[in-house]
Amino acid sequence: MSAFLDKMFKLAKADKKTIVLAEGSDVRTQEAALKIAKAGFAEVILLGNREDILAKMPELDCVQILDPANDPLSSVLADELYEARKAKGMTPEDAAKLITDELYFGVMLVKTGRADGMVAGACHSTADVLRPSLQVLKTAPGAALVSSFFVMIVPDCSLGDEGTFIFADCGLNVNPTAEGLANIAVSSAKSWEALITTTPYVALLSHSTYGSATNDDASKVAEAVALAHGLDPQVALDGELQVDAALCPEVAALKCPDSPVAGRANVLIFPDLDAGNSGYKLVQRLAKAEAYGPITQGLAKPVNDLSRGCSADDIVGVTAITCVQAQSA
Repeated sequence: MSAFLDKMFKLAKADKKTIVLAEGSDVRTQEAALKIAKAGFAEVILLGNREDILAKMPELDCVQILDPANDPLSSVLADELYEARKAKGMTPEDAAKLITDELYFGVMLVKTGRADGMVAGACHSTADVLRPSLQVLKTAPGAALVSSFFVMIVPDCSLGDEGTFIFADCGLNVNPTAEGLANIAVSSAKSWEALITTTPYVALLSHSTYGSATNDDASKVAEAVALAHGLDPQVALDGELQVDAALCPEVAALKCPDSPVAGRANVLIFPDLDAGNSGYKLVQRLAKAEAYGPITQGLAKPVNDLSRGCSADDIVGVTAITCVQAQSA
């Protein structure tokens, strides 16, 4: 087990949360639920047909299993979903139909405080997972958009926080505006504090450092820095910075010696999804880094999306991270 995940398990166990695993018919999710129950770091609510689940894995009788299609709670949650969405045109009939969907049922458990977070995506697209989350949970106070990040653990690396970084956004926002980048930067700083628990040093990346190039792309990042300072003046945040200036003290000393972040950045904000997605995969493959994510940030309560190629152990790890996010929320 990696040191990062070991830390997540310990933090989760110290203040147990209840997490919905929405895709209870999936064998990987069933295996993950059993592993989580045995590890004891979270309470699990598994969604699906109880008889079918226990026929495949009888050991899961130790886990709470709810069937959105038949559980008496469905009518209660449907009423609450209607109240939450009626201003958007939802009818009681729409709510009664939607609540039988495991993703809407799970999000409503989180919305109403019956659970603290949800993990899904082994059998659903990112859009399917996030749609009910955005409609029902909405964004967290102070967050204008939902974004994603990866925790990167680079072996034998003295940069960042002894080789630990957050990279954002690498999974959701294709070409964020300056306002979007500012929100991603502030959200990522909060995510660092919640998960890594040390001080974040946030660098907004560009091909330019402090105006060394003058074009619209570099100007967008510089504008984002100013906006981010306005959103949270307490965050150590700077840009626009080239990657080497952000990470390497010797380069920072030459290019931007007065920067509070350059040469020590541990949170890297990429200017668009092309850069972010390519950047994390390059570091993962060439530097043999551990990459945990994409992890969602900016929602009022945590909902995390899995890769459809995930393993049971991946689901266990994401659940632990979701627990720690819920503790911060």
